[in-house]
Amino acid sequence: MRLNELRPSPGSRRPRLRVGRGGSAGQGKTCGRGVKGQRARKGGYHKVGFEGGQMPLQRRLPKVGFRSKLKATRAEVRLHELALLPDEIIDLAALKRAGLVAVRAERAKVVLSGELKRAVTLKGIAATKGARAAIAAVGGKLED
Repeated sequence: MRLNELRPSPGSRRPRLRVGRGGSAGQGKTCGRGVKGQRARKGGYHKVGFEGGQMPLQRRLPKVGFRSKLKATRAEVRLHELALLPDEIIDLAALKRAGLVAVRAERAKVVLSGELKRAVTLKGIAATKGARAAIAAVGGKLED
């Protein structure tokens, strides 16, 4: 079999429906558009979701959930990601430079995930109880 010999399987592609070619063709006169009205006219259609002026469904339904504006300003750093930084003293600016937190982040928190093998000093960065213990275990410390 060659690429130029490929054909769709028989019956999978139906011929295009030719409308307005007489009553015996099955789609004559009004061409399946019914009688009068906006949908019967040429170009007489509207945007998706339009319900003829009635309040559309997507606007009738209530908004769901809560999206916190603070979320964009908070960041989470895993313990093993601190090991990737060459700095001994790690602050928010160092995390931003390394690309570990978003540029818009105002606060960061270290969580216990992975392990840390060297001592680091965290300045102005919060840490969970487990992460705090893991940092202290390798000789690191937290400063405010």
